[in-house]
Amino acid sequence: MKHLTVKITTLAAFTMLATLGAQNVQAHDHDQGKFAIAIHGGAGTITRANLNDEQEAAYKAKLDEAISAGYAILADGGSSSDAVIAAVQIMEKSPLFNAAKGAVYTWEGEHELDASFMRGDTLEAGAVAGVKRIASPIALAREVQEKSVHVMLSGVGAEQFAEQQGFEFVDNKMFDTDHRYQQLQDAKAKIMESEQPEQQAWQQLDTKYKYGTVGAVARDKQGNLAAATSTGGMTAKRYGRIGDSPIIGAGTWADNESCAVSATGHGEYFIRYHVAADICSRMKYQQVDVKTAGDAVIHGVLKDAGGTGGVIIVDHKGNVHMPFNTEGMYRASRVEGGETEVAIYQD
Repeated sequence: MKHLTVKITTLAAFTMLATLGAQNVQAHDHDQGKFAIAIHGGAGTITRANLNDEQEAAYKAKLDEAISAGYAILADGGSSSDAVIAAVQIMEKSPLFNAAKGAVYTWEGEHELDASFMRGDTLEAGAVAGVKRIASPIALAREVQEKSVHVMLSGVGAEQFAEQQGFEFVDNKMFDTDHRYQQLQDAKAKIMESEQPEQQAWQQLDTKYKYGTVGAVARDKQGNLAAATSTGGMTAKRYGRIGDSPIIGAGTWADNESCAVSATGHGEYFIRYHVAADICSRMKYQQVDVKTAGDAVIHGVLKDAGGTGGVIIVDHKGNVHMPFNTEGMYRASRVEGGETEVAIYQD
């Protein structure tokens, strides 16, 4: 019995030391990393010739406002979840971006909004698709994650859930903007004039009609990652089309063991190649860095398949990478101890 007691005591001590060691390693890992945030406002044919000085200044100012709001939360010890939601909501309220207030029109002349949110610590996620009366789709996506047993809700059902949670509805016309309406007319004209079937005519449209999204990814002081994405989808979309933005793994992904990603681009390709999750999986299983993983997917897998767009990534150490294979992507980032970086064009 004495020998057994000694063995049990030794085992208990060993277990306690192993647990403390694991906790120390985890804390050490967090100490090594930095808190960081990155945001995007969509990718596509964005060149200096397409934007005058006033427009460029307006985009940069709004990007700076959004990332500053998220960074302030992180610097104050707040969660990455709160930071990405705050950043995305600022862009949702701006007519500059294709999300909420600046959302594109459907073929029928309405707005159908999609969004998703994911936590890297628990891998819990929430998403909404095809909502028409929600001022902040990203806020509803987070509510789905926190208050629902489901991951994705759509259309009327999502709005019924929103009503139960106390969300106020807005008129769909709240999202109307003149320049998006003109885009709708231009896109419909191009499609109707084409001699090719509709699906082929879509391929001939400029990328400004095809996509646009806002998103944010962050790592907080506790080492937790989060990602959020919100969009109005494609100009002149039909049949209740849903892209990658509300699909976990395609347009949004976060895992504390690898990275957090928010995507913008031609959603059908991002869905087919599960772009967001693929990047993080490459980091996790191939043990490659954030740049290697991001570039392999965006400049390799996606581009080779004919897909265009980009992503913003923050890894589990706070490293940021924002690869895209289009002419431009509205983007900004800030890492602990550094300055805010805002950019639009490829160069």
